[in-house]
Amino acid sequence: MPPDAAPGRAGAAARRRSEQLRRELTEHNHRYYVLDQPSISDAEYDALLRELQELESEHPDLVTPDSPTRRVGGAPREGVEKARHSSEMLSLDNAFDEAELRDFDRRARELAGLDELDYVGELKLDGVSMAVRYVAGRLELALTRGDGETGEVITPNARTLRTLPLAVGEAALEAARVADTFEVRGEVVMPKSAFAELNRRQLEAEEKTFANPRNAAAGSLRMLDARITASRRLDFYPYLLLDAAGQPLFDSHWASLEALAALRFKVNPRRARLRGIEQLLAFRDEWIGKRDELPYEIDGLVFKVDAVALQARLGATSKSPRWAIACKPRAQQAETVVEEIDVQVGRTGAVTPRARLRPVVVGGVTVSRATLHNQDEIARLGLQIGDRVLVERSGDVIPKVVRVVNQGPQRTPFEMPSACPVCGWPVAREADEVVARCNNASCKARLKESILHFARRTAMDIDGLGYWLVNALVDGGLVDDLADLYGLTVEQLADLTKETKVSPTRLGEKSAQRVVDALDRSKTVPLGRFVFALGIRHVGDRTAELLAGHFGCLDAIRAASGEELEQVEEVGPRIAESVRQFFAADRNRTLLDRLHQAGIRPSESATAASAAARTPEAPIPLGTTFVLTGTLPTLTRDEAKRLIVAAGGKVTGSVSAKTDYVVAGESPGSKLRKAQSLGIEILDEQALRALLATEP
Repeated sequence: MPPDAAPGRAGAAARRRSEQLRRELTEHNHRYYVLDQPSISDAEYDALLRELQELESEHPDLVTPDSPTRRVGGAPREGVEKARHSSEMLSLDNAFDEAELRDFDRRARELAGLDELDYVGELKLDGVSMAVRYVAGRLELALTRGDGETGEVITPNARTLRTLPLAVGEAALEAARVADTFEVRGEVVMPKSAFAELNRRQLEAEEKTFANPRNAAAGSLRMLDARITASRRLDFYPYLLLDAAGQPLFDSHWASLEALAALRFKVNPRRARLRGIEQLLAFRDEWIGKRDELPYEIDGLVFKVDAVALQARLGATSKSPRWAIACKPRAQQAETVVEEIDVQVGRTGAVTPRARLRPVVVGGVTVSRATLHNQDEIARLGLQIGDRVLVERSGDVIPKVVRVVNQGPQRTPFEMPSACPVCGWPVAREADEVVARCNNASCKARLKESILHFARRTAMDIDGLGYWLVNALVDGGLVDDLADLYGLTVEQLADLTKETKVSPTRLGEKSAQRVVDALDRSKTVPLGRFVFALGIRHVGDRTAELLAGHFGCLDAIRAASGEELEQVEEVGPRIAESVRQFFAADRNRTLLDRLHQAGIRPSESATAASAAARTPEAPIPLGTTFVLTGTLPTLTRDEAKRLIVAAGGKVTGSVSAKTDYVVAGESPGSKLRKAQSLGIEILDEQALRALLATEP
């Protein structure tokens, strides 16, 4: 037997042939999946792939991480691993009409201090966000978006995507002017044709079909068995190129997209450089009108300020960048019949009426329920059970009833229940509120909703703690409050069963272990997320972050007076009183003590100074209000804000009579003019440092 034919270590001829096959297959993949310009038939491609598979099978030392044979997926992996993103993956604010898009442009121009801005317009693909890291030119890690800070590791699944390079060669790196270690973020979508084929196969196998391509893509990408992912057509469209630290590599967004194309990624060609609001509106109208002609689903457009330096100047809120906006299509509507009206009890006790609808497809999603908000809204609509109504779904907003189209032949009026349908406690409506409430703090419905809120990704991120498990825990008497969650054992959880149409299904030890592990990980979440998880009325995730940033630790928030709480940015009397009442209630104080005993230690804010830690010699009075405008010589906005907050001040986004100082740098916007008209003291960076007694 010739040396090259012997099994085991490959000879020179086999090595040369395998390298040639890898190059050819990689090029054919690129032409077929990225360029849509195949140069050989499927049969010819399959023959080349089989030859490479046979060579690698005979000579395992020929296998490389970027071999096309590695795309088929390996054995199912155990559990779900998570990892932190190199930098936060923020979501985008939405603009649903022309007025909101014009407001976005106006705000961006004012913050930038310019009369007109350059933007990049892109299609907003309706898929699943993914971040992919390359080290030494090879795909090393792929993460879902997760909560924006931490995502699920889906590297084996990502490797099966034909439009995602397993490796980037030196020639492509040189053409793109990029080092061999970088990160790419983008959207994974399932083409409409692949979605139709998948559902056809599901029906043939008598298995459940998917509601829309986005759900199909999300489910496929997160499969523990990557072989299932490999069997389904998914495409990766990149929209952001970053360095190893998660920062932009180029000085403009457009340059990043061009570099991604040079790196041989499938960059969406339906994009444009735009100047000013009128060009944004024209781009929006063009592509919203063509959405049905596209090979994939979109849920709008995305507009981004092109210059990265301006992006940095505009900054971001706690949730969204100020330099980008998602422009969603006008609400999609359909007619159906209200078959019943029931009520849902929320975590704050709010009793909300919901319409149970005859199922109808609205924008590709089957809708069977819609919110009715409260009794006053039902009266305004003139709605009764049995009426034919117009239902609207806009973006990710919960479907709502817009109006009554026709009164039903046997319509029945709805009356709000006088007692909670879950616990029987009287339902009361305060004089100054439109919402009726169950004020029984021990109501099981309230507890279930509180646990679901506590466990959500943006709160404690307790993976696996979903609806049926929460119902089983509360109804089974295993959990009476949030602290009880941390006493659950794998054995208790593994024995719980879920009722299905076929037969009851046990949770099982592996799934139970994942829940217990997630509970353990949640014990050290950031302080802001913990405060949000508590479900304090009127306190959303942004307000929770502001409270954490201002006070720095949980004890300081618990001890704060109403007046001290009002010193926090964006916190008014109503929110301050709600926070104060929550921490003053004996039931909540006991709960917090029990959570502490269970090992909950939220990580304290690193950028804030607790009011309690301030000394009498502090340079400025607590709560002194600053507004920042323009570009400072040495400080970024975030750095200036940290100095101000550490000294006990607060930074707001707009100038008013309550503003104490405006800090102005180069190219200030309209805030400076307004401050001058109100007679507010203007500081430059040097004066700010002198006021705060800090050294440059």
